[in-house]
Amino acid sequence: MDARFVETLTPFLPFLRGETITEDTPLRTYGLDSMQAIELMFALEDNLGVSLPDEVLVEETFTTAGSLWRATQTARGTGAATATVESV
Repeated sequence: MDARFVETLTPFLPFLRGETITEDTPLRTYGLDSMQAIELMFALEDNLGVSLPDEVLVEETFTTAGSLWRATQTARGTGAATATVESV
């Protein structure tokens, strides 16, 4: 996960309380709800320059930071399944 992704994701996780986001970070546990998921999708598209296709806009995509990261990378065309975690 890169710094821009983490910076975009962080404001949508109100219960994170300064913890480091990892690929295993459960998004719902840290406060992401379905309405915020839509806003997050738009923020990721704007900030990362991607367009998330409809087929990835499912609950599983928004389960963990890693699953969402992989979806953005697939949309970018890189298909990166894993990446280095960068702290903000």
